[in-house]
Amino acid sequence: MKLSQFKFKLPEDRIAQYPVEHRDESRLMVVHKKSDEIEHVQFKDILNYFNEKDVFVFNDTRVFPARMYGNKEKTGAQIEVFLLRELREENLLWDVQVDPARKIRIGNKLYFGEDNSMVAEVIDNTTSRGRTLRFLNDSEHDVFKANLLALGRTPLPTYIKREVEPEDEENYQTLFATKEGAVVAPAAGMHFSRELLRRMEIRDIQRDFLTLHIGLGVFRKIDVEDLSKHRQDSEPMEVTEALMEHVNSLRDAGHKICAVGTSVLRAMETTVGMNGHIKAYKGWTNRFIFPPYECTTCDALITNFHLPYSTMLMATAAFGGYEPVMNAYKVAIEEKYQFGCYGDAMLIVD
Repeated sequence: MKLSQFKFKLPEDRIAQYPVEHRDESRLMVVHKKSDEIEHVQFKDILNYFNEKDVFVFNDTRVFPARMYGNKEKTGAQIEVFLLRELREENLLWDVQVDPARKIRIGNKLYFGEDNSMVAEVIDNTTSRGRTLRFLNDSEHDVFKANLLALGRTPLPTYIKREVEPEDEENYQTLFATKEGAVVAPAAGMHFSRELLRRMEIRDIQRDFLTLHIGLGVFRKIDVEDLSKHRQDSEPMEVTEALMEHVNSLRDAGHKICAVGTSVLRAMETTVGMNGHIKAYKGWTNRFIFPPYECTTCDALITNFHLPYSTMLMATAAFGGYEPVMNAYKVAIEEKYQFGCYGDAMLIVD
């Protein structure tokens, strides 16, 4: 499969800059794999396609305010610092990306906050834009981290062409986000409102959770035409014993397993065993899913509409089939669906 096969023309005004007022009132395109039928409904109607004891698997990662702005020592030049992950708690080491990278060298110090009280030193280059920072701070770790994240902003994707607003802190997060560590939100889960979750309980449609801390690698530009040569960045994940037993028992009983988002699909496929069963696992995954690929761990997928060349679009096409998914995208553009993390959603079912 070639990168160029995931090119399509997406008008700028189809990239959602804000979410809908109510989470579950976005549009939902339902794509039926077996019949190729396409339906257009609201997201709140999604339960009509599921039965008692079917299970939705969500990603419970929580996005932290990763985008910061600091000043370089001596010159005072403003530098964007994007926090990726904490490397060593005891040494206050963080893996970050900086922009503009050409100005930041090993030994430079960066100052953050109105009073420049948060200071970091560059101690290593990791990639062209990647750096390792050591924060110079004597506070207890919990106090330091709270002060650090208080300086950060919600890390909206760069295709959202506006300033971050206070409402984004809540909007760019699922209602069940409990385990901090992501810099990209699991957008499919953001459509689930409290009312919709209550309706799931009433209908005895199950829900469960895994964790995959989504990194910037999902947005990294693919620079090879042959997708088999692309290497996905590694991300930490966990599938618990309890989730494994719950999902596998429901699958064996003939119930549908629905992955809520491509991050869930990638995590489940990372742990796949015999007969579509998943295994408990805690570690890292760099699973890159693209067609042709047979997904065996789930029967349905909920995902947003993604931008051209997106690895998330590729995973969607692997699950739903390249031609049906790309046809659905053509219909979505004709029908004026909204794309991106704040946009509309697609459900792929048999």
